[in-house]
Parts: sequence; structure tokens; C-alpha cells
Amino acid sequence: MNIAITQYRHVDEMRPWSDREHLLECVAVTPEAADVMTFTFRPSKPGLWFRYLPGQFVTLEIPVGPEPVMRTYTLSSSPSRPYTVAVTVKAQKESIGTRWMFDNLRPGMALKAFGPLGDFSYAKHPGKKYLFVSAGSGVTPMMSMTRDLSDRAPDSDITFLNCARSPDDIIFRWELEAKARDMPNFQLGFIIEQLGRGQLWSGLKGRIDKAKIALLAPDFLERTVFCCGPAPFMATVREALEGAGFDMEQYHEEAFQPVKAEPLVVVADYTDGEQATKVTFAMSGRDGLCAPGHTVLQAARAAGVRIGAACESGLCGTCKVMKLSGEVEMDHNGGILDDEIDEGYILACCSRPKSDIEIEA
Repeated sequence: MNIAITQYRHVDEMRPWSDREHLLECVAVTPEAADVMTFTFRPSKPGLWFRYLPGQFVTLEIPVGPEPVMRTYTLSSSPSRPYTVAVTVKAQKESIGTRWMFDNLRPGMALKAFGPLGDFSYAKHPGKKYLFVSAGSGVTPMMSMTRDLSDRAPDSDITFLNCARSPDDIIFRWELEAKARDMPNFQLGFIIEQLGRGQLWSGLKGRIDKAKIALLAPDFLERTVFCCGPAPFMATVREALEGAGFDMEQYHEEAFQPVKAEPLVVVADYTDGEQATKVTFAMSGRDGLCAPGHTVLQAARAAGVRIGAACESGLCGTCKVMKLSGEVEMDHNGGILDDEIDEGYILACCSRPKSDIEIEA
């Protein structure tokens, strides 16, 4: 049997993957827990590697129907192993994009991706000692950072607290227990809410609170904290830390909540002197009007021009487009790099025209 072997190249002989040019090809689908899967990808073109920070996210364009949807997922993989990337996702009852991935995405298929982006990383907020606190699929950025530190600095001082509904719902349990054995300064604590019939458990039960944090991480006041999970969970952790006198400058959390699409903009006459600006969509061959105070994305929707968008808050970078002429005011949340702005790119969701503009859409 003949097996094709990819030509071996060192990383310094390869180019970083770019979301402007290349797709991601699925190479593996791995079950992790109930309704939880890890999807591993490589570049769709050879000779590329992935450059990102542990804890960052990507946005995937998922072809669920005539119009694809955008879904943002944190990378659970580590940039210390740069030949593939992985997302670990949980399908909820109301999931659309994630459920499509579960039912349809298989090795050999390719998806368009945007990113990586995000500021939730120990590389952005370094500390001498870390406390990672997570619940459910919020474990993914913590896993990325732990895997990276395990490769780069295995003597790192990490206390890792993870909360789950039951022992069977603990994502990455076996790998985390291996890290606790292999890394000399890695302390691991699990908290589960309930036990099923016949399940054995010797750890903590219930919901996270200040007492459980202090029990599992007695020196938490000295640590840099990263927290990720459902909004009520993170609020509980914040309140517990604040109540204990923790320096909240050392607290970082990851929350991603897509917003609902803004309704179509109907441009009318304005009596206060403000006028709608003209937006030319070069690739679509259409012109539209943008009402004062509205965004380029809203103007595109009103003109029937599709610009992909996920978070719509200037965070995910999905709606990045090239501005060919004109001026905008852009108030983003880290979803675009300075060098991309210098090249002429804008985020349509948070850019408001200051003059007539033309964009590549």
C-alpha cells in the first residue's frame, strides 16, 4: 500500500497561515464528552503553520444553508504545536452551526475561518502564578494555555479549577489528570454539581463559591486569575474574589455573546442638517446610503449586500473589509490589528462613515 508522505519542513521554512488566503481542512473529529467534540484542522495549502496566542479564538463560516452562519470558537490547541489547530465545541439544544458541524463536518472537508484574535491569554497578561477557573466548554482557553505552558515552561505554577455538571461531563479530564502527574507545580481541582446513579466521586460537590476556591487554591490572592464559563458562573467567581479582597486588576475573563442583527436601515430625509452618506460596494456593484450614526454593516444589510458578521461588537474580526476610499470612525474591541488598519481594512460592524466611502464588498 502506497502512503503519501508530506515533505518535511522546519517551521522557519514555512509561512504562517493567513485567513485572507486559505481555508482550514478538517483532519480529525474526536468525541470528548456528551455533546462535546474536538475538530482538528490543518491549512488547506501545504507549507503553512499556525501562529497565534494560547487562549485566542477563530470564527468559522459554517454552510448550514443558502446563507452560511458565523460562529466563534476558542482554540483548544496550543501554538507550541503549530501544524494543526483545534476547536472543542459543545452542541446546545438550540445550536445551529455547532450542530451542523456535529452532523456533517468530516475529515477532508474545509471551512473558511477568520482570526485568530483575542486578548484572553497569559501571553497578554503574564503572572508569576496562575489560577485558571472554568465551567463547561469554558475550559477550552484554559486548556490551550495549559498545553502551551506545559511545552514551553513545564515548571509553571498553575492551579486549575474546573466545574462540571457531573463526572462524565468533565472535558479533558484524563489529560488534565496527566498534567497533574507530569507538571511539578500543577494543582488540579474539580467541582461537580450532581452525581448520577452508580457514579463514584470523592471530590467536591455543589456550586463554586469563595470557600471552595480557598480550599482548592489557598494562595489565590497571590495568583493571576483567568476565568471562562457561563455568565452567571463568572459573576459568582468575580463576587467571590472581590469579597475576599482580591486585586481585580489581576482578574481576566472571556465572554463572547453574539448580538442580534440590527434591523434594516431605512434612510429618510433629515431636518437637522445631517445627511446620509453614500456607501459604494465595489464587488457587488451596488450603492447604498448610511444614516447618520449607523454602521457600514447596517448600510450593507439595507442595500442587500452580505458582509459576514458574528459578534457585531468589534471583537471577532469576521466583518473585516477593505476600505477603498473615504473616511470612517471605527470603535473596535481588538478585532483588527494595527497593520491591517494601516493597509486600509475596517470592521464593518463598528465603522461609521464620516464621508462617502467605497468598500470591497
